Amino acid sequence: MASPSPVVRLLRDLIALPSVNPAFLPGDDPRTGEARVADFVAATAAAAGLTVEFQDVAPGRRNVLARLETKGPVRRRVLLAPHMDTVGNPNLDALLNPVVRGGRVVGRGACDTKGCVAAMLEAVRRLARSGPRPEGVEIVFLGLVDEENAQMGSRHYAEQASREGYGADLAVVGEPTRLEVVTAHKGDVWLQLRTQGRAAHGATPHLGKNAVHAMARVVDLLEGEYRTLLEGRSHPLLGSPTVNVGSIRGGTQPNIVPDDCVISVDRRTLPGESETMVRREVKELLEKHGVEATMDTLRTAPCHPLETDPGLPWVVALRKAAGKRRTVGVHYFCDAAPLAEGGIPAVVFGPGDIAQAHTRDEWIAVESLERGTAILEAFLRGL
Repeated sequence: MASPSPVVRLLRDLIALPSVNPAFLPGDDPRTGEARVADFVAATAAAAGLTVEFQDVAPGRRNVLARLETKGPVRRRVLLAPHMDTVGNPNLDALLNPVVRGGRVVGRGACDTKGCVAAMLEAVRRLARSGPRPEGVEIVFLGLVDEENAQMGSRHYAEQASREGYGADLAVVGEPTRLEVVTAHKGDVWLQLRTQGRAAHGATPHLGKNAVHAMARVVDLLEGEYRTLLEGRSHPLLGSPTVNVGSIRGGTQPNIVPDDCVISVDRRTLPGESETMVRREVKELLEKHGVEATMDTLRTAPCHPLETDPGLPWVVALRKAAGKRRTVGVHYFCDAAPLAEGGIPAVVFGPGDIAQAHTRDEWIAVESLERGTAILEAFLRGL
């Protein structure tokens, strides 16, 4: 059996280092946090001759930057920006022991997105080891924390870059796109709606006011009339916006009229739609039908949609390196939007298929991993 390629070995090493986002495991679980991966990336990059620094984001959580410096003054800058955190899994301990079988690397993060970490870091290492470097262009590998929860890493970098003037001409955000170049993705608004009633004995329900019954009307309106309204809108790369009632909680037991009911709602947005607009639409829908409910936003930081000009020269260069005739859109949210909000044009690109993300036996095809690395190398050498 042939020995694994350098990028496969790199990915196996990354998978073996647990980096579960603390949002998915108890805070004292030793498998949480990106520190082990960040330290490993820093050491690997430094050994290849890259200039390494860390960026403190939260206690114990740091972005890692590895720069391939250019001769003379820096006129332009490109970021390769995958995230280092993963989700948890009931099969987590097994997934932290990566295996290569049937042309696949199996392990937690193989697809989402340690495969991108490996491909992007290996591409930069190849440039550092041999061949001419792009003149006047600084290439920065940017390993980000917390994408799987609140995108603290990309938000922090974007804020710092905007304030201190060290942005970039393009950020290639690592996600498993099947090697497609993504220039648009949906945003996401999470809402909590609450109906309130009056408690009474189950034997005399007429003396109370049933909050669950009121919420049933809200759910029906959201999943019916509002869904139909959204289906009438469309984006050329993203299709229609969507709404989903993801959870409902109300009442305590059968013989008590419930006085409180709460739902959580996921509303995927298109470019041009805002959280303010979504809240107004839902409010007007309920008022139209005489339904009373209070509404709150569940996320403290906005998850905006992304739309980047596919005609930007470096976007065109990446698309051509990938052998694609056009760019595409995706339905999920990622670090690209916070970077774009900070003034850095961003696209999404990487090996692997999002269908494998967060699965019980996560994997990435070796062919996709190696092809993605070659595409990134070709793109960088052509800058």
